[in-house]
Amino acid sequence: MPTETFEFQVEARQLLQLMIHSIYSNRDVFLRELVSNASDALDKLRIAALRDDTLGADVSDLHIEIAADPEARTLTVRDNGIGMSYDEVAELIGTIANSGTAKLLKELREAQDAAGAEGLIGQFGVGFYASFMVADEVTLVTRRAGEGGGTRWTSRGEGTYTLERLDEDAPQGTSVTLHLKPADPDDQLPDYTADFKLREIVKRYSDFITWPIRLASAAEGDAEPLNSMKALWARSREEVSDDEYHELYKHISHDWRDPLETVRLQAEGTFEYQALLFLPSHAPHDLFTRDHRRGVQLYVKRVFIMDDCEALLPSYLRFVKGVVDAADLSLNVSREILQQDRQIQRMNRRLAKKVLATVKDMMTSAPDKYATFWREFGAALKEGLVTDPENRDAILAASTFPSTHHDSEPTTLKDYVERMKDGQSDIYYMCGESRQGIENSPHMEAFRAKGVEVLLLTDPVDEVWVEAVGEYDGRPLRSVAKGDIDLGDEEGDGADAEREKRNEEYAALLGWMTEQLGDDVKEVRLSSRLTVSPACVVSDAHDITPALENMYRAMGQEVPPTKRILELNPGHLLVKGLKQAFDEREDRTGLAESAELLHGLAVLAEGGQPKDPARFVRLMADRLERAL
Repeated sequence: MPTETFEFQVEARQLLQLMIHSIYSNRDVFLRELVSNASDALDKLRIAALRDDTLGADVSDLHIEIAADPEARTLTVRDNGIGMSYDEVAELIGTIANSGTAKLLKELREAQDAAGAEGLIGQFGVGFYASFMVADEVTLVTRRAGEGGGTRWTSRGEGTYTLERLDEDAPQGTSVTLHLKPADPDDQLPDYTADFKLREIVKRYSDFITWPIRLASAAEGDAEPLNSMKALWARSREEVSDDEYHELYKHISHDWRDPLETVRLQAEGTFEYQALLFLPSHAPHDLFTRDHRRGVQLYVKRVFIMDDCEALLPSYLRFVKGVVDAADLSLNVSREILQQDRQIQRMNRRLAKKVLATVKDMMTSAPDKYATFWREFGAALKEGLVTDPENRDAILAASTFPSTHHDSEPTTLKDYVERMKDGQSDIYYMCGESRQGIENSPHMEAFRAKGVEVLLLTDPVDEVWVEAVGEYDGRPLRSVAKGDIDLGDEEGDGADAEREKRNEEYAALLGWMTEQLGDDVKEVRLSSRLTVSPACVVSDAHDITPALENMYRAMGQEVPPTKRILELNPGHLLVKGLKQAFDEREDRTGLAESAELLHGLAVLAEGGQPKDPARFVRLMADRLERAL
């Protein structure tokens, strides 16, 4: 059959060269990646054979074999697992052509250390290409179980790779043969055909693999297991080192960095299971995309059942990786059955509570770890405040939020409540795109002047969860940009009378402006939240915010536009001048334009855009021209 040659994309070629020459601090990891891929292939074949009696695959002796030939300078890692078809090879082994994006390259180049760069590589699932760190050429031969014919993929890791359909039957599974570079101790390139080196690498990185890993000697033709095949989750904590846990995490997650925290759970009684979960140290690129693969590995009595079992953890914990081994499930259980299984639902609840308790404990026992966790996964965790009312209190207890109390240290809601001023009944917050944008908002002026603490919420989910939660410890969560807020600008018995008098003085102007701006606002009123700015726009207490409107529209939901309220600062010279002109002039054409400009300025101040930007600019230019 003809051999087809394909070119890597320019960015993919750059990525490959970057990986080979400058990223990996330890070349030994190439073997870990190949063994991990082989283990996954064996897992997949066992499940496929359980579910399809007609597959016709040989599952009598599933294993991984490593064969070295010192004379030919080759190293082969082969498995008799699920294998791949020609199309799958083209898609999966060519993944780098799709993953080599400019964004990834930029982040790789900006990574501050080798571990950080390796973490980015792991996220894109291209660890297979680590083979080119130690090899001048890589050949992959594979045949999908139950199918005839095979496929050969070959590349020197430069500009091209070849694909060839094989007429003759290749062995079931996949073999990867590396044509090794010469050993060079000065360049930290060991001899990867040496038995002792292969044993050392497998023992270090892959001892927990549940399939036998055999070393086949080219000279003697014999084979022997290199790994203990002991399930780490079934062993006591004292028997397992942190390094062993970390290697299991890397095998499961295809991440190259150590996990942030390890979570163990053993349930006994009517339904027994063991869980070994990991909190990663960084978020994957696709954490908030629909295509993100989530879930933990499910085993039944040490037998692998499925990857990415979504039913075992709620979606807001989709970043958690690990293993759950149940004692009483069927080996051929399906994802659809799992969604309805009562025991699985109980496991889901208990695992979620255990993870949340671990995060809460990190707050005090490991604050640096917690800070990393919250930076990477806080936005995802807060989704649970909307979707998991049962664990809402636990999520809130494990959550922190930036606030005006400190420039960099976030606060818990519990600490916020303890700091509340005498007479303060509400927990104040404001949502926005950035901390700086919120702090500079006109809505914050009175709160800053009065020293009232405000939570500064900048994640898109914040707009949703504050509405869903509503209150904490009996105290309402209240937006500083919604409703009528009175922090008590004047004090004493005459305060109410003074406010009433001022409202009467401005009543005619406010009514006229409400009529003039009726297409854009529902009301114009005096403000008690402004101390510096002339005006601001706010939402009514029970109205949807503009950010939520945009969010729903982005999801394809039609939301009718909501008119907002324009608030004026009666202490500002511009507003005072507008009132004086209104009282003295009969021709109010110019004043109508001034009212329009004032509203536009208020919209701009909160990061919005006037309804007709061109008209707004024209009016502003005319006013500036007259002022010169």
